[in-house]
Amino acid sequence: MKTTFSGWRYLWKSEDIRRKLLITFAILALYRLAANVPAPGVNFEVLAAFRASAVGSGGFFGFLDMLSGGTVSNFSLLSMGVYPYITAQIILQLLIPIIPSLQRRMQEDPREARRWQEKWTYYLAVPMAALSAIGQINIFNSLSIQALGQAILPFGFKADTWLQSTTVLIAMTAGTMFAIWLGELISEYGIRGQGLSLIIFAGIVSQLPANLASLLADQETRIVMLLLTLVIIVLTVFAIVYVQQGRRNVPVMYPGRRMGSRMSMPVKGTLPLMVNLSGMIPLIFASAILQFPTILASYFTQSENQAVANFFAGIQSFFGATGTSNWGYWTIYFFMVVIFTFFYTSVLFDQQNYGDNLKKVGATVPGVHTGAPTQKYLSTVQRRITLVGALFLGVVAIMPFLLGLLLSALNLSAASSQTGIFLVSSSGLLIVVGVVRDTFQNIDAELKLHGYQDSLLVR
Repeated sequence: MKTTFSGWRYLWKSEDIRRKLLITFAILALYRLAANVPAPGVNFEVLAAFRASAVGSGGFFGFLDMLSGGTVSNFSLLSMGVYPYITAQIILQLLIPIIPSLQRRMQEDPREARRWQEKWTYYLAVPMAALSAIGQINIFNSLSIQALGQAILPFGFKADTWLQSTTVLIAMTAGTMFAIWLGELISEYGIRGQGLSLIIFAGIVSQLPANLASLLADQETRIVMLLLTLVIIVLTVFAIVYVQQGRRNVPVMYPGRRMGSRMSMPVKGTLPLMVNLSGMIPLIFASAILQFPTILASYFTQSENQAVANFFAGIQSFFGATGTSNWGYWTIYFFMVVIFTFFYTSVLFDQQNYGDNLKKVGATVPGVHTGAPTQKYLSTVQRRITLVGALFLGVVAIMPFLLGLLLSALNLSAASSQTGIFLVSSSGLLIVVGVVRDTFQNIDAELKLHGYQDSLLVR
């Protein structure tokens, strides 16, 4: 008789796993507590008025607020979250295939190269955090001045404001490094390898109650909006899991092993290639790139030359307005996500160097020569299946725009202004589902490591 049970029922019985879970929950609670600490010098009256205005209640502001877990709307010390670290990590990964010395280092000693990459990621995260802080403050001050005529936070390196500005900049940069440190603590003492992902996850999930309350605020449309949200979430989760789990199994023949005086037959196996190898990184990087024009324009919107000020105000309006009328922004966003998915997947795939690795163990792909031809063949297969993943990520990226069009078509124009809420079911939901899946796999591996198997045969 076969009795099947889940090893998860013993999750709390393992002292080691219980300790890791408690540490993880405690650090996430500390992160959410620190996320409510505002930056020094914030004018809270202006901030509250800006959040209540049309500019501050959605669009670009709402998108950043969703990704940061509400820290942007509070102008918190942790407003940038851990994204400067992720951006620094992406930049270094993209530099490896471009700089020959880095590429040789990765091939000669991968372990030492990874240590070097981690060290320099921390170094690069500091200036990235400082630049992000400057850009974020300038963007929201500019938007606040346009909407209310007042700045949220006096900022500028002039004689009367340089000390306060330097203090704010150091404090916000330190807040980002503190968030990164908390993520590293989770990876080391909590759920292994999931620290930064769980920090992002906690921020996004913390916005769900507020988003739900906002959906139910309008009595005329709340039933329709709630049902539509549930349908969209279910369909999106299904699509995310289906695509993220998608694999193309390439047949591989592994050489037989010598057992005494006899040689075993070659073993037929498969090499699984992922449909979406890049995960959520293209969404984060594309959105970060699209922030640069807004950040750059924020420096010139207050220019004394009216023509220059109007030109950069138009750029800021184009890249900062994310409503359904801005077709250009969403088209650029879609193609940037698709292109960067191909590019980033190619970089990651080339770093894995399947051709040489299979050759070293004597494995071959049937009908393909070993070494470089195998790598070229596998790269071609990977590019073909990446097309599906890239288009999927592109659709996920522009989901708020598509939902806005759908709401307008259903004559829910009042609710269409709340499409930022649906970000949880697109970009945010992609992050949430990916983190939950990886976390469950890590916990399941820990359970098996401690002897709690998924099933037992009982006679």
